[in-house]
Formats: sequence, structure tokens, C-alpha cells
Amino acid sequence: MSDSSTPPVVPATELLEHGLEHEQVVFANDPASGLRAIIAIHSTALGPALGGTRFYPYASTAAALADVLALSRGMSYKAAVTGLDLGGGKAVIIGDPATQKSEALLRAYGRFVESLGGRYLTACDVGTYSEDMDLVARESSFVTGRTEAHGGAGDSSVLTAYGVFCGLRAAAETVWGDHDPAAGLAGRTVGVAGVGKVGRHLVGHLVDAGARVVVTDVSTTALDRVRDEHPEVQVVTSTEALVASALDVYAPCALGGALSDEVVAELSARIVCGAANNQLAHPGVEKLVEDRGIVYAPDYVVNAGGLVQVADELEGFSFERAKLRATRIYDTTRTVLERARRDGVPTATAADRIAEQRMLEVGRLRGIWLP
Repeated sequence: MSDSSTPPVVPATELLEHGLEHEQVVFANDPASGLRAIIAIHSTALGPALGGTRFYPYASTAAALADVLALSRGMSYKAAVTGLDLGGGKAVIIGDPATQKSEALLRAYGRFVESLGGRYLTACDVGTYSEDMDLVARESSFVTGRTEAHGGAGDSSVLTAYGVFCGLRAAAETVWGDHDPAAGLAGRTVGVAGVGKVGRHLVGHLVDAGARVVVTDVSTTALDRVRDEHPEVQVVTSTEALVASALDVYAPCALGGALSDEVVAELSARIVCGAANNQLAHPGVEKLVEDRGIVYAPDYVVNAGGLVQVADELEGFSFERAKLRATRIYDTTRTVLERARRDGVPTATAADRIAEQRMLEVGRLRGIWLP
């Protein structure tokens, strides 16, 4: 799998504390198929919880739980700040998708999703694809992100990358002050860490915008594919080498925890804007980013295009309509950056406040008027 790094290990006491924010956390174990999975529903204040299914060889159940708790919380905030009438949830399947994924396992997982009665809607994520969702859907009606052949939206990474690019244009305009936002990336050096599903599409947008692109990935297959499509792209050997190089923009597009104290101290980039979820390695990193004069476009703001795409499928999918909605990520990013400047807070704090305000206000109305 190409969009990968090791998720952070969180102490059990901290896991328990974080889990208390969530409405529901459910474990599944099906020995016959080998399914070991966790679904975390963080909030249904705005609607049913929608979030992808991550299939990953976690080192422990604790590591899987840490990931699903953080990811599901991020989905609540992502849906809220994007203006969707959806809550936040996430699922993880513990195992190596290259060797353990099977029809039996995916169908067992579908029955697990179905058992929640629509409180959780699932879709693709790292290690799962639209074809997998077709199998899950044979056991559950609460599935989106299906293949086009089954009336679905197909690969959600397309609009995820497009949304990140829209957010990056907004950040570039804020930092470099160009009246034409696209021109803000022309000639800039953008480092992309992870060129799997989303990063690969993002590279295409950046090259088209005239940026100089430097990439890295743990998968040589992913790197070879990007080089074949864009021979002008430069490849470096590791994320550490990428971070240490001269960049205008750093785009983390692998798994979470990309912005640690050490990375922030090393970065020369003026902007951090990428597709990875939960990029801040720990609370307080956002202040270090701000103190260094780096503009951080909050991950769940800019990477919401995939959520927009699979959510549109619930209405009967239209790519044109979904792309139009994803384009609004530019405006949302501008709003977040402007509010951060106005309130004198880190951009991550500004985004959280906008999302929390909507969850509180709309959630209260749903509690009053809906059964």
C-alpha cells in the first residue's frame, strides 16, 4: 500500500479518555473469515456518521483503536466545516489487505455495518477500493463509494486530490498575495510525501499549475507510476530527505502524525497543505507551526473532497455536481485562514471553532425537531 506510515501509539489511559468523546465504539471478530474490525461513531449531531474503512496491518489492537478514534473525530469536524448534513465515523479492519482481504471477510464486515442500522455509512479508505465496497454492499445497504458499474461515485481519491489543490490555491493566495490564485503555485516547489491514491492525482494538478514537484513514497511502484506520468517530477529517497529540502509547500499525503516537533523545526516551507488525516502529531504542534510563520491549511478542511464525492452518491451521483461542491473548499479554506488571522489563533483552532459551532447549533435544532 503506497499511502502509508506507522500510526502513532497512544497509551491505554489516553485512549480511554479520547473514546469518551464518542457516541459509540464497536468491535467485530469473525474467526471464520478472519475479520477483526472496529467502527467508531464520533457524532451524529448533523446526521448519520459517514467515514471510510481503513484496512491496515496495525501492530496492535490499541494502535488500531487509537487510529479509528482520531479518524472518526476528524470526520465529524470535516463534515461540519464542509457544510454536510452528516456526522463523523470511521472503521478499521486489522490485517494486511494484500494477503487477508477476501470476499468472505468483506461480506462479514458488511453484516457488521448493517448491524448498526444506518448510524454508520461506510466507504473506501487506505487499503480498500470501490470494488471492495461492492462486496460490502451485498450484505449492507449503508455503503457508498461504490463502483460506477453499480451506480456509485467510483474512486473518491479524484475529488480528494482536487479539494486539496483548491485549498492549496487559497493558502498560496494568502501567503504570496497573487490576485490569480493559480499563479501562486507557478514556479513554487511543492514536496508531496505519499503518491498513492490521492497524492498521485495531486501531483497532476500541481504540474498543470506550473509547480516544481518533488515526491517520495515507500512504494517504488507508486513512484514509478508518477515518473511515467510526469517525467519532470523529482524523486527523493525518504520523507526525511523531502522535509530537509528547499520547499515552498509541504504536502503530506500518507498517514497521520506528519507534523511532529522535529519536522516543523526542519521545514523551510511556507505552507503545509496535504491530504493526510490527523497531520498534527500531538496537541500544541499547531502553535509551533504558527510560531515558525508556516501557514497550515487544516487537513480535514482541505481533504474533504472525497467525503463530498461519496456523500453526493447518497443523492444519486453526479460527478459535475460533486466537483462543484468540492470547489467550495477554496472558499472554506479562505474563511478558516481569515478567521485565524482575525482571532489571533492557529488555523487548526479556527477550523475547530467553525466546525464545533455548526455541530452545536444544528445539532440542537435536530434534537428539537427530529424524533
